[in-house]
Amino acid sequence: MESELNKEYYKNERKADWRDKLRKEITSKERTLIPKIHMIEEDPLVRNKSNVEVNKGLTLELALQESQRCLDCVKPTCVDGCPVGTNIPKFIKYIEAGDILGAAKVLKENNSLPAICGRVCPQEVQCEAQCVYVKKLNGEGSAIGHLERFAADYDREHGTISTPTLAEPNGIKIAVIGSGPAGLTVAGELAKMGYDVTVFEALHNLGGVLNYGIPEFRLPKSIVDFEINSIRQMGVKFITDFIVGKTATIDDLKEEGFVAFFIASGAGLPNFMNIPGENLSGIQSANEFLTRVNLMGGADDRFDTPVHAGKNVVIIGGGNTAMDSVRTAKRLGADKAMIIYRRSQDEMPARAEEIKHAIEEGIEFITLTTPIEYFADENGHVNKMRVQKMGLGEPDESGRRRPMPIEGSEYDIEVDSVIIAVGVSSNPIIQKSMPELEVTKWNTIKVDENMMTSIPGLFAGGDIVRGGATVILAMGDGRKAASGIHAYAQKLVAAK
Repeated sequence: MESELNKEYYKNERKADWRDKLRKEITSKERTLIPKIHMIEEDPLVRNKSNVEVNKGLTLELALQESQRCLDCVKPTCVDGCPVGTNIPKFIKYIEAGDILGAAKVLKENNSLPAICGRVCPQEVQCEAQCVYVKKLNGEGSAIGHLERFAADYDREHGTISTPTLAEPNGIKIAVIGSGPAGLTVAGELAKMGYDVTVFEALHNLGGVLNYGIPEFRLPKSIVDFEINSIRQMGVKFITDFIVGKTATIDDLKEEGFVAFFIASGAGLPNFMNIPGENLSGIQSANEFLTRVNLMGGADDRFDTPVHAGKNVVIIGGGNTAMDSVRTAKRLGADKAMIIYRRSQDEMPARAEEIKHAIEEGIEFITLTTPIEYFADENGHVNKMRVQKMGLGEPDESGRRRPMPIEGSEYDIEVDSVIIAVGVSSNPIIQKSMPELEVTKWNTIKVDENMMTSIPGLFAGGDIVRGGATVILAMGDGRKAASGIHAYAQKLVAAK
């Protein structure tokens, strides 16, 4: 629930003379008649053979048109749907006023990664779903995500990078473990408060899942690098090839003067289905597949670790990772790139946009079907899979109807590559190095309302707490944890 303080803040912001003037230039009724803009996209038959970004961004004209649809509500319910609390009506009104750099500055008040969020955040089920157009007018919500991307890209392209106001350095050292969205967010927020922040990353490249998990055609690596460099310019230090729990323990880092820690090591341990033949050559996890392509140059034969997806490729799963994998396989030359999912397309957890893009690119969807066994050729390489058709029963704990096997419906599919994308679990390295750390039965870390673990001064967030989740939810954890770490650190200072 939004606090009374926040309600008053948004109310007062709205009263600003320049916003009042904007509202009077176009009536609310006229605004509701403005058609919603749609993202410009690369041709499907071009993009499914390359890593060119699918969504091409908005023109200034389109962005101005969409900004005029925003009603600048007295009670901005869209903000309720944003895990990082972006002041959505304010940044949109800056766009309408023609001050795009001002819009970018507003975004960065609460969001260290706006260009990333504008590309991968599921706005359609968060801020946009809470828009008054959806909640009260039975229409299409404001294209908040598209406008966020536009403002962030404009800021970058015009070379006047907006940086938030930084407090005076306080000399207090904070360690962040992992450089994914949760780690980057907490690092940026604490840097604003004046803390001396160091991010420790296990891999040789920064960005975590943003770099190794999301394909170039959905999130260009240049965007990730730019956002990270923006945080680096705020004074945050980054150390790569450093595994906390192996290279050094938390206790080792305490001896170096770090007083609080944020664990954001993600959920990089892939799940499998444990069915016969799953260990055959040619069957791999989506984690391995995407990491090899995105981080190790697997899409380029000139590198030492090329990835040959195969001609008949099947991806098991229906989430965003499954869509990323199958669309990547298509770009690597697969003749048939197929999704097998045990529920119907309507129950798929992937973003509607990703499903739409996959269909446009020629991906085959085999729904209400599940694998039950794999078979190999004389060389031990997978060449066939047996599947079983499913029916939908009563809803399970997720609210979706439970898939039920249909007896006698088994049939075979010829394949030469299978990619498993049925979820991930947390990497247990840190937990094993700290047996006193409380974890759940899924080996995720337990935290309180301030994101602090069972060990004082040790905080955690993102997938290591949630299991596999979205980028923006991880960022929301980072924002909350930054407040918790700040309160904890200030208590230490006061006690001295």
